[in-house]
Amino acid sequence: MLTLYGIANCDSCKKARKWLADNEIEHRFHDVRADGLTRAHIDHWLTRVPREKLVNTRSTTWRTLPEADRNGLDEKTTPPLLLENPTLIKRPVLETETQVLVGFVADQYDKLLN
Repeated sequence: MLTLYGIANCDSCKKARKWLADNEIEHRFHDVRADGLTRAHIDHWLTRVPREKLVNTRSTTWRTLPEADRNGLDEKTTPPLLLENPTLIKRPVLETETQVLVGFVADQYDKLLN
């Protein structure tokens, strides 16, 4: 079973959910803000995708972080920061048994799932 991680009112997450439904791909939606995340989730994602791809540096949350947090982001500080601020995660995150995709690009979903 696929799991799509995101936020319910996020436009990119809505597009990904619609694409999955339109292509009749069974999945589970996990709202990172409402349902939370574990350190294990974030650590696993960081073994599959670069930190720079997982952290949304264009978000409002990112802009409100203290400059020291933004400048000091590394492999050690990223997981706790994402746990504390799940809206810093670039959305959606699609997790299969073997893959983790960040963001929604219909062609990438199609290539992976069809």
